[in-house]
Amino acid sequence: MKIWRLAAGGLAAAALVWLAVEHSPLMTRAWAASAPKVVVNDAPLSPSVKAATSLAPIVKKAAPSVVNIYTTKRVKEPVMVMPFFDDPIFRHFFGDPWGGERLPRERREQSLGSGVIVTEDGYILTNNHVVDGADEIKVALADEKTVLNAKVVGKDPQTDIAVLKVENGKLPAITLGDSDKVEVGDLVLAIGNPFGVGQTVTAGIVSAKGRGGMGIVDYEDFIQTDASINPGNSGGALVDAEGRLVGINTAILSRSGGNQGVGFAVPINLARYVMDRLITDGKVTRGYLGVLIQPVTDALAKEFKLKDTQGALVSEVTAKSPAAEAGLKEGDVILEFNGKKVTDSRHLRLMVAQTAPGSKVTLKVVRDGKEQTLTAKLGELPSEGLARSGGWSWPGRRGSSDALRGVDLGNPDARTRRQFDLPLDVQGAVVLSVAPDSPAAGALQPGDVIVEINRQRVANADEAFEAAQKARGQRLLLRVYRDGAMRFVVIEAPANR
Repeated sequence: MKIWRLAAGGLAAAALVWLAVEHSPLMTRAWAASAPKVVVNDAPLSPSVKAATSLAPIVKKAAPSVVNIYTTKRVKEPVMVMPFFDDPIFRHFFGDPWGGERLPRERREQSLGSGVIVTEDGYILTNNHVVDGADEIKVALADEKTVLNAKVVGKDPQTDIAVLKVENGKLPAITLGDSDKVEVGDLVLAIGNPFGVGQTVTAGIVSAKGRGGMGIVDYEDFIQTDASINPGNSGGALVDAEGRLVGINTAILSRSGGNQGVGFAVPINLARYVMDRLITDGKVTRGYLGVLIQPVTDALAKEFKLKDTQGALVSEVTAKSPAAEAGLKEGDVILEFNGKKVTDSRHLRLMVAQTAPGSKVTLKVVRDGKEQTLTAKLGELPSEGLARSGGWSWPGRRGSSDALRGVDLGNPDARTRRQFDLPLDVQGAVVLSVAPDSPAAGALQPGDVIVEINRQRVANADEAFEAAQKARGQRLLLRVYRDGAMRFVVIEAPANR
């Protein structure tokens, strides 16, 4: 499968632009006084609307707010020059074939996309990839006659959201909904300009919520829909059955580049947060807690005495960070953030990012099987052949835990640090190799550093052996350093060997 972003371009016809590339709950801060004045209606859908049989009233309400966006980019192409053409003697007798011009040739690339008017004074939401790199941006209103020049107010590649501004008096602004209240199965319409044919409306349902891990942008919590979305729909509107804007169409999952019923939209709650920050601050500032987190698996839930796999497991706490000052510790499981349940690690990352730096937040955590509440003041996210000497093989250690059978460990000396590019401040037992039939196969890999066994610190291979011997069981909880980050891993040996 390939992920296609939905801007289209080309001089003669619309072409597909491919790019292989965390929304969120409602914002947990009050809007700045100078934020754009938008109309919000967050009431649930009324029964009469749900029972409607025609979509025309919805289209009439929302379509005037959806615009076509045309961009132009100047691209320089180098001119091929034969070496002897620059020879002064050659030019003396034969002249200069370029008439003294040595600059690269320049051509103009045109592309198209869609956008949504969100304020009467001309603020427009679209995708970053629709306008990125453009030298000229024009916006055509829904009447397809009024064309306006637009300027970029700000862009946020991490969410693929951009904000434009046009000047034309009072414009038809769309009403914003609450994307957190959208439910799977709700009717939605996609409005945009696919393939440059003009404004087009397609209908479908919300197929899923909270889609992430797609590799499209850094912060993903997409609304998935089967409403037909095609190239040129980028930046267009995803509206609910009352015509309220609930998402900005962004990408499709497709084998061919055309619609196959799997489209993704940035939830309007996230887009609105980004818009307000770009307009009021000129940039998007994101909250910073200072933890490395990981999902809670069934095995980890059992080890940490959890009822289920909800929450985010803290695998590392950055020194002097807001998390450290709040008293968070490695092994804590964050269940709630500011009174809202944390479904998984990605969800927590999104909530922290969308909370203003300086905000005081509450964290409900589970530590050693007991719940407690902590308070943190968020900061601002910063702009983002091995020798076996000293090592030993686990099978040679009788009486040790079977969970590490087949794992060769070594000490973090100069040679192992150089081989695996390990920092000097990381101490533990270095994994040299893992046998394919080992219980740890797939969970550990060469270069990993085991820093804890069953919540006990280990500084080298011998200490790791002693800690595992004390365990004398089929199951171990390891804290491991890998690729610059800490994570928890559960290793369990089969009951019968």
